[in-house]
Amino acid sequence: MSAAKVKTDAPHIPVLLRPLLAAVAPVEGTWLDGTFGAGGYSRGLLEAGADLVIGVDRDPMVFDMAAAWASDYGDRLKLVEGTFSEMDQYHDTPLDGVVLDLGVSSMQLDMAERGFSFMRDGPLDMRMSQSGPSAADLVNEADEKTIADILFHYGEERASRRIARAIVETRKTEPFETTAQLVAVIERCLPRSKPGQSHPATRSFQAIRIAVNDELGQLVEGLSAAERALRPGGQLAVVTFHSIEDRIAKRFLQARSGGGGRANRYAPEVEEDAPQFKLTPRKAIGPDADELEQNPRARSARLRVAQRTDAPAGTPDMAALGLPKLLSERGR
Repeated sequence: MSAAKVKTDAPHIPVLLRPLLAAVAPVEGTWLDGTFGAGGYSRGLLEAGADLVIGVDRDPMVFDMAAAWASDYGDRLKLVEGTFSEMDQYHDTPLDGVVLDLGVSSMQLDMAERGFSFMRDGPLDMRMSQSGPSAADLVNEADEKTIADILFHYGEERASRRIARAIVETRKTEPFETTAQLVAVIERCLPRSKPGQSHPATRSFQAIRIAVNDELGQLVEGLSAAERALRPGGQLAVVTFHSIEDRIAKRFLQARSGGGGRANRYAPEVEEDAPQFKLTPRKAIGPDADELEQNPRARSARLRVAQRTDAPAGTPDMAALGLPKLLSERGR
């Protein structure tokens, strides 16, 4: 089925679905959707001709929500609760394609009880897997320096120290339990946003969510897992929503396609491995005007596509990926 005929009756239409399907066409064989969410990419792949789609997500709630339609595809759709960083363990044979839609889904943002959105008051949670330490645990227990580092390195928040100091002072008298409490503290630290500017809490909420879910660590491990899992000629499609994710994906694919270059031009040349990927196309794809009109949330989305070569999988140079300091210090 052509990209133009893809069904769009899913609860949330995934961004860049049509250009993604066009870039990886023809869609056939076994694909893995590493961020199943509302199932939009999985449905698109199945309608476009995939024989089997393995839908992976660490949020158990998404599979309950998919129950109403998943059976329509019979044994062509296999659902797995897990993380895409372990995708090479979910199928016995090499994959024909992998799709990764990074970050939080609009479905999760729209649910106040999940605590992802600064626009909706709810428990300060932000856990995609609904297990482990929450955002409330982080802001109530981490020391001031750690909070500031998270806000700066994961959210690129220039007022990170001021916000961290205010968080620590506030929790001395009242622990953080809701998103509204955290938003109020952040708003006191920053000037009111002007029309057309993002909300003052945008960067801080992004940073805390990334830390709670180890999203960037998962991304690096997931890209490496895709390299191991894909057959020669298999396709990797990665959709990112902010500059940190896109920088990591871009540098990983550049390095693994032989275009990473040397970090120091004066260093002696070393023999490089054969490229593991071929970029198709070489540059990122963004949303067109029609998609922006239908879905303003797509404005920051970027799609990168690469094709696996027949070179053996290797180990990426972590120092070349532009990882935030917090992550690189963990020895990844």
